[in-house]
Amino acid sequence: MDTRAHVFQIDPNTKKNWVPTSKHAVTVSYFYDSTRNVYRIISLDGTKAIINSTISPNMTFTKTSQKFGQWADSRANTVYGLGFSSERHLAKFADKFAECKEAARLAKEKSLEKMGLANSPSQESVPGDIQSPMTPESINGTGDELGVPDLTPNSESQSEPSPNTQTFTHSPAITKHWEAELAALKGNNAKLTAALLESTGNVKQWKQQLAAYQEEAERLHKRVTELECMSGQTNVIKSQKTELNQTIEELETALKAKEEEMEQLKVEVEKVNRLQEQKDSLAWKLQETDDRSKELQTQLANLEQRLEASQVEQETFRKDLKTLLEVLDGKIFELTELRDNLAKLIMGS
Repeated sequence: MDTRAHVFQIDPNTKKNWVPTSKHAVTVSYFYDSTRNVYRIISLDGTKAIINSTISPNMTFTKTSQKFGQWADSRANTVYGLGFSSERHLAKFADKFAECKEAARLAKEKSLEKMGLANSPSQESVPGDIQSPMTPESINGTGDELGVPDLTPNSESQSEPSPNTQTFTHSPAITKHWEAELAALKGNNAKLTAALLESTGNVKQWKQQLAAYQEEAERLHKRVTELECMSGQTNVIKSQKTELNQTIEELETALKAKEEEMEQLKVEVEKVNRLQEQKDSLAWKLQETDDRSKELQTQLANLEQRLEASQVEQETFRKDLKTLLEVLDGKIFELTELRDNLAKLIMGS
C-alpha cells in the first residue's frame, strides 16, 4: 500500500515540537521484509530514506486529529508524524498499520513457540520493543494539508442567537469561566507531559536491564544443563539448580514489574489524549461564544442607531407641534378680539 503525506519527526532536543523532514508530500509505503519476516514503513525523499521503521507488536498508531497521525519507534529512538491531505487517507493508513501490527504479533508468537520447543520451559523470553510514550501535546503542525485540527466552528451548523441584551450581558462571564477551565487543563496536561517525558528517559535503561536479565537467564540455563550432565555431584547440582531457579523467578518477577509500569504509562498517555480532546472542545466553545458576542454587539449598535433616529424624529415632531400650537393660540386670540368688538357694536347699536 502506497500513500502520500508530509513527514515529520519529533525534535530530539525539546521532545515537544515537530520537525519536517520533507519539503512536500512524499510517498509512504508498507514493505514486507521476507528475509527477516517483518513489516516496515519506508519513505524516500529523493535518494534519502526519511522513514525506515520496523513495525513491532507493541507499536501504536495514534490519530491526533482528522488528518494527522503519529507512532513511536523505540529502535530509531524517535516519533514519526504524518500529515495527510484527507481523513480518508489517514483512515486507510491506520487500518493497514493495524494489519501489519497483527501480522507482526502472530510472527512473534510463532518464533516464541519455536524458541520454547528448543529451550527449557523455565526460560521466559523477554518482551520486544518497548514503545516510548509520547504525548499529543507536542504536535504543532500547521495548515489543513498537514491535518492540524481546525477549531473554527461551522457557521451553517450554528443556531441564530436571540437578540436580547441579557445574553449579551452574561456572555463575558461565561467566556472567563471557559478560559479558566482551559488554563487548568493546560496546566494538568503540562504536568502529565513532564512525567511522561521523564519516564521516556528511563526506557532505554529498562531495555538494557531487560537484555542483561535475558543474558543472565541464558547463562544460568546453560550452567544448569552443564551441572545436570555431571554424574558425581547430584546433591550439589540439585541445590544449585534450586538457587538458579529462584534467581530466574526473581528475574521473571522483575520483568513483570517492568511490564506493569509500561501499562501504567499507556494509561497516562490515554489520559493526555482525553485532556487534549477536552481542550479542543473548550476552545471551540470559546470561539463560538466570541462569535455570538460579536453578533450581539452588532445588533446592539443597530438598535442604538434606530433609537437615536427615533429620538430625532420625535424631537422634530415636538417642534412642529409647538409651532402649530403657537399659531393656533394667535388665531384664537384674534377670534376673541373679534367677538369682543362685535359684542361692543351690538351693545352700542
